[in-house]
Amino acid sequence: MKHQFLKSALILSSVLALTNCDEEATNAISNLTPDANLPASSASEAAVSASEPCWIMEANGAQYLVYPAGIVTDINGQTVAKVTLTQDETGAFVGTATTLDGTPVFEINTANLPVVTLEQVAPAIPASSATTLPPASSATVPVLSSATIPAISSSSLTTPVVLSSSATVVVVSSSAEQQQPKSSAAVSGNCDGKCFDSVSGKCVDYYAEQTGSKGEKYAYDNTCKLNCYHDPDGKDCKNISGAAPASSASQQPKSSSSVKSSSSQQQQQPKSSSSSAKSSSSAKSSSSQGNINSSYQIKYVNGGKSGSGYATRYWDCCKPHCAWPEHGGTASTCDARGNKITDKSAGSMCDGGNAGICRNQFPIIVNDQLAFAFAATPGGENNCGKCFDLQFTGEGKYASTSLHKSLVGKHLIVMSNNVGYDVAGGQFDVMIPGGGFGIFDGCSAKMGWGSQGSQYGGLLDECEKESNYKADKYKSCLQNKCAASFSSDPEAKEGCLFLANWLNAAGNPLLTYKEVECPQELINRF
Repeated sequence: MKHQFLKSALILSSVLALTNCDEEATNAISNLTPDANLPASSASEAAVSASEPCWIMEANGAQYLVYPAGIVTDINGQTVAKVTLTQDETGAFVGTATTLDGTPVFEINTANLPVVTLEQVAPAIPASSATTLPPASSATVPVLSSATIPAISSSSLTTPVVLSSSATVVVVSSSAEQQQPKSSAAVSGNCDGKCFDSVSGKCVDYYAEQTGSKGEKYAYDNTCKLNCYHDPDGKDCKNISGAAPASSASQQPKSSSSVKSSSSQQQQQPKSSSSSAKSSSSAKSSSSQGNINSSYQIKYVNGGKSGSGYATRYWDCCKPHCAWPEHGGTASTCDARGNKITDKSAGSMCDGGNAGICRNQFPIIVNDQLAFAFAATPGGENNCGKCFDLQFTGEGKYASTSLHKSLVGKHLIVMSNNVGYDVAGGQFDVMIPGGGFGIFDGCSAKMGWGSQGSQYGGLLDECEKESNYKADKYKSCLQNKCAASFSSDPEAKEGCLFLANWLNAAGNPLLTYKEVECPQELINRF
């Protein structure tokens, strides 16, 4: 989180509030009827899925459903108005609902009312209905709970994995690994390169977090296998299924910069795989072990979070989310020289203040198979101070190369000290210098570093493009750029080289993750 007032921009996790209307608007509301004063495209807009999430609001005794696409329906699902939603400075979505002739009927401001689906507020509607909708009952509108995953006590930490000094990993199964349901749906020919989500009735991106009709949180991996992160009913999202993507024709290699970075809080911009990594400088070189024992035990948390996803990277020098008082204030902040700042309310470097990421949070290499780092994780998951063991699958999110295959067997343990509200479920934004600023830049005015490469993608993104996506050129290119950009800062240079040397310049590697007991080395630096 790079701004003190950043709030979730995730549509359908927000709520609607109705402000007062003038007399003209009140009359317009009372005269709203299905199919009256509709925009020209109303015929297609009216065909919304009964299971599609929407906001519910009340105006003059009547209830209305507002959809992110700009459709406003009555409680029976009939379109009655339109709205263009925009985002204000607080992260809420606002707009004015109008009839076809432009008459305003009410103001919309996403704040604190429930997110529902039409089938919830109109029980008589079959789940598969998407067009003709019968009248709803007068049943009370259910309020969706925002149940969170219960905290895990440290006493439940078990199941060690031993990394010996010879870098041999003994893999031990953990009860923390969840059995995720597999999709039983057939391949959808209309979702080339995506997965069909039965809840929304839409094609969705790999690893993009979805919300079920009962508050489930889940995402699909690149094979469209469903990974359930949270189910209030404790059913592991078994009522949800997705469809695998149809194979596409030959595709051009994509830059790892096309992934979303947590540093782009709300804008839909192409982002580099490096853009979501925030650097974590250390007092020692990232290539040194420091005082870490070469035989380190990874202790998985029984019942902890687990799943699959991918890694990105960024470094923007901003004060991290977990350092702000309203988010616990547990994370440390430092000035540009690495001096600790004790004032928890100190302004972020990205807002002209002096508080930023501490230099002792650069990645730490223990051996060829084990490393530690800090990372941003998805907003809303309350992960501050939690740690995760990332194990790489040997594939990349957008392209798979020999560089990705070389990561198989490696363990990267990350501690969450920041959030990204546009970071998908299973995405880890590893903090690496030279990984790209993203939307905010607190480094240029304070750090005295050289070029940081592409805004979204950093130095590796430049190497990918300059080499015309020839993977065998990435590593040497990145090594040279790290040396040039951080010539006056040896510690930051070693942090940058972590991506080139330990991660082998592999952009956006796919991974599996499990919650683990945090290494003391990360606890001390947090």
